[in-house]
Amino acid sequence: MAVSKSFDVNGKTVSITIDDPDMPLLYALRDNLELHGPRFGCGLGQCGSCTVHVDGKAIRSCITPLSSIAAGQKVVTLEGLGTIEKPHPVQKAFIDEQAVQCGYCINGMIMESAAFLPINKKPNEGDIKQALANTLCRCGTHVRIVAAVKRAAASI
Repeated sequence: MAVSKSFDVNGKTVSITIDDPDMPLLYALRDNLELHGPRFGCGLGQCGSCTVHVDGKAIRSCITPLSSIAAGQKVVTLEGLGTIEKPHPVQKAFIDEQAVQCGYCINGMIMESAAFLPINKKPNEGDIKQALANTLCRCGTHVRIVAAVKRAAASI
């Protein structure tokens, strides 16, 4: 039976009709709301491509059932982190450091970093590597990604 689910995404209340309350949040974001920052990667919560924030905490949307998102919780995707005119400091740092090669992991790297930096405002290289250890990058742009997070930390 189809049910309506309302929740907050990127500062706006949205409502979608779903047949399966256990549908992954990622599917709702991409298929129903046409938000393409979070990506389908492994489908197991291991690669980080699908990372979004729920109430400021980085979560894997591919393994988070839509039914677990309660009314009043705030979901933020890459599109809601900043704007083209005023990117989030992490987004700007990734652009400035040219920390993207293929770009598949970048959603996860940016979203993990944006959740990590308010907790650790002055991270060293080891802290950054530890925070991003579970977000996989196949292209090997790790040096630029770490530099981008350091740059963002200095500007927050």
